[in-house]
Amino acid sequence: MRLPTLRLAVFCAALLVPAGLLIAQDQAPAPVQTQDQDQEAPEPEPNPSGEMPEPTEAEKAREPRDPLEIYADLNLFGEIFDRIRAEYVDPPDEQELIRAAIQGMLTSLDPHSGYLPPADYDEMREDTSGQFGGLGVEIIMEDELIKVVSPIDETPAARAGIMANDLIVEIDGLPVRGMTQDEAVEKMRGPVGTDVTITIMREGVSDPLSFELTRGIISMRAVRWSMEGDVALLRLSRFSEQAFIGIERAIEDIYEERDGVAPKGIILDLRNNPGGLVDQSVYVADAFLERGAVVLTRGRTDGESARYDAAPDPLDARLAEVPMVVLINGGSASASEIVAGALQDHKRATLVGTRSFGKGSVQSIISLGPDGAMRLTTARYYTPDNRSIQALGITPDIEVRQVVPEEFQGRDEIIGEAGLEGHITIEGQEESTVGSSVYVPIEKSEDTQLQYAIRLINGEETDPAFPPRAD
Repeated sequence: MRLPTLRLAVFCAALLVPAGLLIAQDQAPAPVQTQDQDQEAPEPEPNPSGEMPEPTEAEKAREPRDPLEIYADLNLFGEIFDRIRAEYVDPPDEQELIRAAIQGMLTSLDPHSGYLPPADYDEMREDTSGQFGGLGVEIIMEDELIKVVSPIDETPAARAGIMANDLIVEIDGLPVRGMTQDEAVEKMRGPVGTDVTITIMREGVSDPLSFELTRGIISMRAVRWSMEGDVALLRLSRFSEQAFIGIERAIEDIYEERDGVAPKGIILDLRNNPGGLVDQSVYVADAFLERGAVVLTRGRTDGESARYDAAPDPLDARLAEVPMVVLINGGSASASEIVAGALQDHKRATLVGTRSFGKGSVQSIISLGPDGAMRLTTARYYTPDNRSIQALGITPDIEVRQVVPEEFQGRDEIIGEAGLEGHITIEGQEESTVGSSVYVPIEKSEDTQLQYAIRLINGEETDPAFPPRAD
């Protein structure tokens, strides 16, 4: 046999490492985390009350294979590996060969399982935490230079006096012209406590200005808010560790700006939000719900089956009488669908927009130590009313389509999960066959869905679905 017994035992043990990180997101490898240190997460119940979906007949009928057959297949793998090493035209990189085989094994399961090499795993954890070592500037590329849109408060850039509209022309003596935006960002980020020198051009100042900055911990903003008249708009871009904190702070800021007076309504914008952390989706839904289930999960084992509940708290009590609209579209996936589905099932909010992406599965991130990690689909999730949205999506209460510019027409729609090769299917469940738009105009005045939601809350539009009423 090609794989020594010890190696095989280690390999099998690695597959049994408990999966502590749960993510619910679209295709991009993304936000995952352990539970927040300073918050108490809802305790999952191994067998949730209420009706849980029953295993399908195919799941019940599947018999385990004979171990001898499995060992024979592993022997075949070893033979092929040896032949490649010995006979391929150029000497191959054995580590890359094995990692490619692992990747192929995982991606054959479904579009969301996969292998994360160490560098990708580190990047994913950074993305998930919503924090990184950097300078604290929001930027765009303009005329091959980096333009500062805004320095982030209380960061090295803000403290040093970097201003909006400054143009970054050099980073550590290297010209920015010729770099991509990603390359420039990579050079400005780095380990906390390390130094970087940037040179800027500032309007009204003839000579370049040089700043030596020490990188600090930068928190990426997950939530932005604004007041559209008396209506509060909360835009949640991703379910990173900063998601619930961002919602909580935004609500505080809104009430402070209004001298304690509640807004006339709240619009939660989840359009093109690809998802992220399961526990953050529970926290965000809990911010608007007094009690009841937020999401149910069912996996292969009882340990992967759970019910996550909302609980009464001062935040949802403060918002209880405030009408609510949630905006979704074809880019609203996974954790976004958990929140939208929970608020829809509990009649807490009216959903406006177009059908969501339809990703109804949860991935566990299993650390492989210095070898990175594996992302493995371990459960399906269901809304409080036991609706699976896998490959189907969540249908809004009121469908409102955007006015799509001619140059984007026909290219603004995606089928979603149902269009992904190898996606998980559920026996007897309908799947989406038509696309849903992901187009959102930059200008709010041209945003048909947003303007409809504002008019709905202001009473300028009416629909039986708003406000939602319990049956």
